Amino acid sequence: MIKSDDTGKLVLRLTLGILILLHGLFKITGGGVGGIAGMLSSHGLPGFLGYGGYIGEIIAPALLIIGVYTPLGGLIIAINMLVAILLAHTGQIGSLTNNGGWALELQGMFLFAPLAIAFMGARPFSLAGNGGRWN
Repeated sequence: MIKSDDTGKLVLRLTLGILILLHGLFKITGGGVGGIAGMLSSHGLPGFLGYGGYIGEIIAPALLIIGVYTPLGGLIIAINMLVAILLAHTGQIGSLTNNGGWALELQGMFLFAPLAIAFMGARPFSLAGNGGRWN
C-alpha cells in the first residue's frame, strides 16, 4: 500500500464533511432549528442563534469537502459540536456506556476530527490546491 498523508487528509475531510452535511440537509428539508432554538431558550440564550447550526452543518462541511478555507471550516464545525454537547449532552460528559465506551463517542469524534483537519489543512487535493493562507 502506498502511504500518502495527503490522501489521508482527503479521506478524513470528505468523510467528516459528508457526515456533518447530512445533518444540515435534514434541518433544511424538514427538521428545522426549532428543537435547537428551544434548547437555546431554555439556557437563557436567544433562539435565533439556532440558525448558526446551518453555518456549522451546511457551509463549514462544504468548505471541507471542496477544500477551501479548510481550517476555518474545521474550527466552525468544532465550535458547533462544542455548543451541541454543552446544550444537549452535559449530563453524559463523564458517562460510559454499558459496553465501557464513552457515552459521547460520536460527538467526541465530531468535535476532535474537525480540529485535526483545522491543524492539517487540505493540501493538495482541494479546490484551493497548495496555495493560500487558509488552506
